[in-house]
Amino acid sequence: MAKTRTTYVCQECGHQERKWLGKCPTCNAWNTLVEEVERKAVNTKAKGRPAPGARSVQKAAPITEVTVEKLGRLPLDMGDLDRVLGGGLVQGALTLIGGEPGVGKSTLLLSVAYTLAKAGQRVLYVSAEESVSQTRLRAERLGALHDKLYLLSETDMDVVMQEVDRVSPDAMVLDSVQTVYAPELDAAPGSVSQVREVTSKMMHLAKGQDISCFIVGHVTKEGSLAGPRTLEHMVDTVLAFESTRGGPFRILRAHKNRFGSVSEIAVFEMRGEGLSPIDNPSAIFLAERPKDAPGSVVTACVEGTRPLLVEVQGLCSQSAFGNPRRTTQGVDGTRTSLVTAVLEKRCGLELAGNDLFINVAGGVSVAETAADLPIALAVASSLQNRPLPPGLLAFGEVGLSGEVRGVQHTEARLHEAAKLGFTSVVLPASGVERVEAPKGVALMPVKTLEEALDAALGRYEA
Repeated sequence: MAKTRTTYVCQECGHQERKWLGKCPTCNAWNTLVEEVERKAVNTKAKGRPAPGARSVQKAAPITEVTVEKLGRLPLDMGDLDRVLGGGLVQGALTLIGGEPGVGKSTLLLSVAYTLAKAGQRVLYVSAEESVSQTRLRAERLGALHDKLYLLSETDMDVVMQEVDRVSPDAMVLDSVQTVYAPELDAAPGSVSQVREVTSKMMHLAKGQDISCFIVGHVTKEGSLAGPRTLEHMVDTVLAFESTRGGPFRILRAHKNRFGSVSEIAVFEMRGEGLSPIDNPSAIFLAERPKDAPGSVVTACVEGTRPLLVEVQGLCSQSAFGNPRRTTQGVDGTRTSLVTAVLEKRCGLELAGNDLFINVAGGVSVAETAADLPIALAVASSLQNRPLPPGLLAFGEVGLSGEVRGVQHTEARLHEAAKLGFTSVVLPASGVERVEAPKGVALMPVKTLEEALDAALGRYEA
């Protein structure tokens, strides 16, 4: 009788070892190697049956003779979700969506399934974490009842595939990949081998039968997707569903997309009746901005091709300790320290004895360097206790020599500012002669940070 062979697999990165180790040599995580039984290779060709969902055997051909088929996209009409997907849902695409527990992944996908069903698509929603009655109650609350939307509560992947053959869906949702198991493997559901095997079967379904598939993935306490890294390589699109630091807003962004850009975002608001797309998130984020408040600056950041106006807030207060604090939320702390150092060295502002607090209102995170200039203006405004002029917007990168460097998508930022009624913009002088200012918007180009402070606050006192 053949001896059963086992291997130890890291549950964080998927690294395999023949013997147990306390520390994974690949990701350096402790106590993550779990014993799993090795799977024996099955010769499906010898048994005369193809792999589930497999396509017909193809032969290699010269690239010049390969015909290109236009990708068929189905618009979902759910705010900017089509923009995030690259123009709509691609037939046969495998999409992975991850996010924290309770952020609204199941709610979003049930709404997507209902939208597809209304468009005439037959959709199979597989819930491995809820019963069909629980899913039906949630669908009633969302108003997502349709005859072409099929529900299944099952954790056995073989049963799921049998139902796929019976229903013949055009689209499918698997919620979630960590709770479904392949019975031919002895490993527990959620283990690296099980997640890899279930995702592999979903990939065969998507590519072999042209079924648009969505799978839900859990995240770790660090915020990354649970399971092996190969999980992200196997799918076509990886979407991250994030909350805005406890607020009602949800941001959907693509981390990987074979059919579109990875920089687009879609903003939703969580309500009692479900997720509501926000067509103009800039107006929402600026709705509660106080008037004539020192330390408040509006900036235009760009996510993908879409400009977004957010409020950057700065607060300077006398420090009671010898080591002043530098606290940030929504912006990079290292960039903030750089900007404050330039303010002290190049502009003569006395910040050494002050605690600095920088926040982006609305729970949004701004990662691009165009936020340097508004951070500097917010700090200077709070230090001088002088509000910026109403209707002023600022963006630009700040260098260590005190220069204000140009950023991309200047015209898109200006048009978004004009749409919301801003009348003056402090921006880098680099390339401003090639920019056409919108009607009613006065441009204030600056070359140095000192010029920006003069333009926004008038003559300041160092």
